[in-house]
Amino acid sequence: MTKTNDLTEGKVSRVLLGFFFPMLFTNLLQQLYTFADTAIVGKGLGDNALAAVGNMSALTLLIIGFAQGITNGFSVIVAQHFGSRDMSALRKSIAASIKLSAILSVILTVISLIFLKSVLIVMQTDTAILKDSLIYGYILFGGLTATMAYNLCSCILRALGDSKTPFLAIVVSSILNILLDCLFIFVLKTGVGGAAIATVLAQLVSVVICVIRLRKTESIQLTREDFKSDFSLSVKLLKNGIPMACMNSVTAIGCMIVQSYVNALGVAYTSAYSACNRYVNLFMLPSVTAGFAVSAFTSQNYGAKKYDRIRSGVRVGLMIGLVSYLVLGTAMVLFPQELARLFLNGQEPIALAANFLRICGSMFLTLNFLFVYRSNVQGMGKPLVPMCSGLLEMGLRILVIAVYLPQIGFPATAYAEVIAWLGALGLNYAAYLIGMRKCTTRPQ
Repeated sequence: MTKTNDLTEGKVSRVLLGFFFPMLFTNLLQQLYTFADTAIVGKGLGDNALAAVGNMSALTLLIIGFAQGITNGFSVIVAQHFGSRDMSALRKSIAASIKLSAILSVILTVISLIFLKSVLIVMQTDTAILKDSLIYGYILFGGLTATMAYNLCSCILRALGDSKTPFLAIVVSSILNILLDCLFIFVLKTGVGGAAIATVLAQLVSVVICVIRLRKTESIQLTREDFKSDFSLSVKLLKNGIPMACMNSVTAIGCMIVQSYVNALGVAYTSAYSACNRYVNLFMLPSVTAGFAVSAFTSQNYGAKKYDRIRSGVRVGLMIGLVSYLVLGTAMVLFPQELARLFLNGQEPIALAANFLRICGSMFLTLNFLFVYRSNVQGMGKPLVPMCSGLLEMGLRILVIAVYLPQIGFPATAYAEVIAWLGALGLNYAAYLIGMRKCTTRPQ
């Protein structure tokens, strides 16, 4: 049997950074094999195929982001029970999370497959890329159960303080994903469908690795008794999971609406926007990871009523965000064309993408700090504020695009991102201040 990792003891910076770095490498590898997908598709199949895959990014964020939000919400309750040392409640919350995740994965799969084509048409997907977008989407969403299973297993492991096993799982699956990409696209000539198949198969391997680790964890050996229906526990999990899922989804809806505006401008703009999103997703990884670490750290210490450690953990997260901005934000500002050329071939999409990267890079610190404060609020079990911040992000994105895209063109997409980040950061920072003030007035 293997043991869990207690985040409520020890020097905050050492404990949090020791938890952070395996997660960073995990998320980096996930993005790298997403990058490999993009590079292989773009260079092997052309800009139109890249546009087809990129066109799915907002819709993928909507569905898979919803699933991730649900499992992240469940893991907050798991971590709080672990922090409070209530092992019976811990096992029951894990068992209930498994049952709820299984039901939700079936529902999400059916909905996504039924409405995929209609949504792509509403998004004004160009006819030149519609077929490939459908192929990619049907395969990816058909394997949604594997994605949901990995998200749940990795979230539970992190709630228990284990960030190394998800890293191992992603190392193996990333290598497999890249090899399968090359096999399906260059050897078997399966087109964009091959890239989707490779992703699903790699995800299944990562699930197996995480499940093996969970079965060996001594504190969570589940019995049939743990799986007995507990309505109040299910409601508690859903009350925490659904707002976090909705936060991801409303953000994705805003991105989908922006995507539809971009699609209406032509394939060159779709390709440029796809490449830019890939870079934003990659370069925000350190702060996203810091957010995950802060969420698990906050959850355990909130359960243990160690509120001073929570504040210290947030400071460490903000330092990670600052260092990330100084390195990666600078790269976006100083080398935007070089970055754009890695994915794109045409001069027009390269010029469009370079301008987007320069604008967003200058304000990237805003996004980095947003992830830290939002994750802290989530870890304290207050998911409604992050959900509201997601609604605010969506509203600001749509407003900026609707008003300024006809006037200034493609740069409006970058300004929409920056303004959305600023609005969401303000709301979550205020919630952090209020939440910590309430914590410090409670007896420890």
